[in-house]
Amino acid sequence: MDNTPFHLNGKTILVTGASSGIGAQAAISISQMGGTVILSGRNEQRLRETLCKLKGESHQVFICDLTDENKVKELAAAMPLLDGVVHCAGIVTMLPVKYINHQKIEETFSINYTASVVLMTYLFNKKKINPQASVVFVSSFSGTFPFSGGALYSGSKAALERYSQALATEHAGAGIRSNCISPALVKTDILEESFKGDRAKYRKQVEEKHLLGFGEPEDVGNLIVFLLSPASKWLTGQNIILDGGYLLGLISKMSTE
Repeated sequence: MDNTPFHLNGKTILVTGASSGIGAQAAISISQMGGTVILSGRNEQRLRETLCKLKGESHQVFICDLTDENKVKELAAAMPLLDGVVHCAGIVTMLPVKYINHQKIEETFSINYTASVVLMTYLFNKKKINPQASVVFVSSFSGTFPFSGGALYSGSKAALERYSQALATEHAGAGIRSNCISPALVKTDILEESFKGDRAKYRKQVEEKHLLGFGEPEDVGNLIVFLLSPASKWLTGQNIILDGGYLLGLISKMSTE
């Protein structure tokens, strides 16, 4: 595999939110390409389930609530030298603007923005990030294209995208890269939960707006691997929209109306 720039041989990658969904798939995809994975999350049982699906050995599990700064300090201190960090931890908040208050802002931003930012602070301060490392943030399509009821969620993801660009600027001298991935709707437990009950009838309608249908976790995992690999060594400060043609479909529809 060394004869391709897409391999992750010899690289150690920390993945947060690795207990389910895109985070779990990111860990699996990284291991399949030769990387050693450190899985972090709050649910030990589900992290262990992800661990069993990884290819290779030497992978590790660290239980950590990223909203607890003391736990974040402990996580950073326990890390070996890292060649990459993938930030997948996050929550989806649906709340009309008239119901937003300080508590709701804190609940959303603490995990979607603050947790990743503070973790990077401690990793850098403890000199755990290798030169030429790659940092990947899983943002959201709605960070660029907000939706009704998504002010907090979209705002937290937009803030994360700007932070990623600042990180890329400040650490380019060490060859450290930082990029975001902004997926549209992907087939995860969160997606399936959102179409339960009365909303089930809308599933097909929403999926048809994606020219290629809903994404699979593997689609995001493959892009994460690319951003971690030497194949993307000249790519930094970017936010990559991964939407299965959703935006293109909207534009095409508008042009024909």
